[in-house]
Amino acid sequence: MVSGAPSSSVHASFITTTAGLNRQTPPMRLFEKAKRFGIWNPSDLDFSQDIVDWRRLSALEQEVLLHLTSLFQAGEEAVTADILPLLLTVAGEGRLEEEMYLTTFLFEEAKHTDFFRRFLDEVVGAQTDLSHFHTPSYRAIVYEALPTAMRRLLVDPSPAAQVRASVTYNMIVEGVLAETGYHAYLTALERNGLMPGTCRGVRLLKQDESRHIAYGVHLISRLIAADDRLWEVAEETMNDLLRPALGVVADIFGSYETMPFGLDESEFANYALAQFQKRLERIERARGASLEEIDRITDRSIELDDA
Repeated sequence: MVSGAPSSSVHASFITTTAGLNRQTPPMRLFEKAKRFGIWNPSDLDFSQDIVDWRRLSALEQEVLLHLTSLFQAGEEAVTADILPLLLTVAGEGRLEEEMYLTTFLFEEAKHTDFFRRFLDEVVGAQTDLSHFHTPSYRAIVYEALPTAMRRLLVDPSPAAQVRASVTYNMIVEGVLAETGYHAYLTALERNGLMPGTCRGVRLLKQDESRHIAYGVHLISRLIAADDRLWEVAEETMNDLLRPALGVVADIFGSYETMPFGLDESEFANYALAQFQKRLERIERARGASLEEIDRITDRSIELDDA
């Protein structure tokens, strides 16, 4: 039997017919927001102007957008494939409200995978292998660290393993790499009045990811509040992954003598560092906090985020 899964093959009782759902918990509030804001369909996005804009781009501009898209496409597929161990772990602990929210998490990651593949198929018409854009820094995180940390939960669902998994998934892959990538994508396109359908999709994606990161911060904070020794696990994991995360940014700019769209490496390196520091500070606040305080902090962040 998979570790982290329920320990019995039969149900002794059901939460919803014995105690009911606690709708005031942060995961249930995120579940409500996912139902309100997360039901968008990549197939409904209008790419007609995007196709026209793509054909007008220079070869270098197309190359840079393909480079960025290849990182998103593989990354979204990876987080879709690798989220299941966390869902099993949470379910195995009987945390139904968190499990309910994580079902939307999985759906949304699959939807993001669909979005970028539709862009490649319908706007770019790219059927070639794009994995040559995936440098050692990128592979170290997305190909190796992410699946290793997540799949570890299948045999070790301990709080320490949960912290490593969520830091890798939510704080680094989503909170640093993805957010920096979205910033670059929208800077390239919106500042230059290009590809409105793609920009619309990326903004919807960002809304989904903001909920994912909020959950990750809550999960890690809850675990650290219960055991302060886990702060060292979180800090160590983030520091271990900082170098390859910054390396991904450096690799993109290092691939081209002249970067189009007015993109500047220092802007995005600084942005990635700022995201890293912000995540580190947010989870550090959990040290010495009560679970009630953790819930209040998460609730405030959810209220400040309009989606």
